[in-house]
Amino acid sequence: MTHHSSRARTTASPLLLALTLGACTVGPDYAAPSLEAPADWHSWRSGDGTLHTTSTDGAALPADWWTLWGDPVLNDLEARALVANPDIASAALHFAAARVQRGGAKAAGLPQVNLSGSLTRQRLSENGASTRLFDVIGSEAERDQMARFLANPFTLFQGGFDAGWEPDLWGKVRRSLEVADARVEGQAATLEQARLTVASEVARSYVELRSVQRQLALAQEDRDILTEREEIVGARVRAGLDGHAVLEGETMARAGAQATLAPLRAQEAALINALAVLTGERPGGLQDLLDPPAGTGVPSDPDLGLGLPSEVALGRPDVRAAGAQLHAATAEIGVAVADLYPSIRLGGGFSLESYRSENLFDWGSRTWSVGPSLNLPLFDGGRRRRVVALRRIEQREAAVRFQQTVLSAWQEIDDALNGYGAERSRRDELAARLAGAERRRDLVQANYAAGNVSYLPLLDARRAVLGAQRELAQSEGNLRTRFIAVNKAVGNVPPGDPAGGEGAP
Repeated sequence: MTHHSSRARTTASPLLLALTLGACTVGPDYAAPSLEAPADWHSWRSGDGTLHTTSTDGAALPADWWTLWGDPVLNDLEARALVANPDIASAALHFAAARVQRGGAKAAGLPQVNLSGSLTRQRLSENGASTRLFDVIGSEAERDQMARFLANPFTLFQGGFDAGWEPDLWGKVRRSLEVADARVEGQAATLEQARLTVASEVARSYVELRSVQRQLALAQEDRDILTEREEIVGARVRAGLDGHAVLEGETMARAGAQATLAPLRAQEAALINALAVLTGERPGGLQDLLDPPAGTGVPSDPDLGLGLPSEVALGRPDVRAAGAQLHAATAEIGVAVADLYPSIRLGGGFSLESYRSENLFDWGSRTWSVGPSLNLPLFDGGRRRRVVALRRIEQREAAVRFQQTVLSAWQEIDDALNGYGAERSRRDELAARLAGAERRRDLVQANYAAGNVSYLPLLDARRAVLGAQRELAQSEGNLRTRFIAVNKAVGNVPPGDPAGGEGAP
């Protein structure tokens, strides 16, 4: 008994030593890159200083930034899109798939147990390898008799289980799980990017729609004024006060104004359809909801608070997705390095086997096996080492992409802030121009009431106000579009379920 125990300890010692000394994680550990960031939003800016007058101090804008305009129709469209948009649904499914794959990577480090059973009808060859022994244990007649008996068809009953486990000596499973975790994080960031993109597109299309509808209303009013001018000039021509050339000029002006209406109506229909697609609706499904509003009021500019610059750059979904890709590429190196080292698998099995059904569960029908197996890679033509070299190159490529993503993020932020500042200045100038046009109209109106001027100068003054209103309305739409671009550039992700409503085991 002592001899057998000593031999068992001698056999197990190398295995225990390997499990103790080899239980490490190979490959480089991931360290998040350190990023530079300006101390405030007035640094790291390009262009003329007049573009940098926009205040960005204070708390960050809310995640549902579009609600700052107080438009219930826009709020309704955003809520619909964040639930029904196909791009968001697709990104949510990718996220769910990444979580499922993560569960598979975790299961790779657990013991595997399999249950098996079979019932087969078979016949052995009378002249096969299993009958060679009969040639030396008896006469030829006895040999033929035993061979025929052995070759008689029979039914073989089998049932049992086997179990195996491969210790994670070099951290291959741990690194694989690290890769899976990074990919889950990357898909979560991609899902957030999809939500941000869809919310921005809905807001942009809605702002453009309202701007086009405002332009259309002003263009129709301008057409009506020109129609009225044409009628007045026609009366003067019939009275002999003006020539027909003057009337032709008025007719041309009215026709030109009329010609601007059809393209605006087509643009309005296209934007309504774009919003329908974004919200998962059929063409025309939002027609009633998106009719032109009765009022002409324009919401005031919200405060442009962005929070801390360092947090903004790291919080953008595309930057986080690029960081997750770099993390996964780093962990993939460890997976490849682990394949260079030997592996040990511990396994065993137990089964019952009998060619008689009544004896299948007899203790004498048992078979079993237990013990470790060793896999030691010796030569593969350098394939494994080339895989390691390839993973290191891919990791460096991911690092370059991450750096490029960060630089592009700062560029987009600067461009968005400059565009917002420039458009706000333009809007203010156009508002002053409109105020001047309205004062001039009021003066002409007073002179007309006093009988100092005819009605035509008053119509011209009214048209000047309409022209200033059209330019201002276009600028106000552009300013809101610039505000959307700022929120997208800083990665202001809409609120919602990070799993996209998709569960995963």
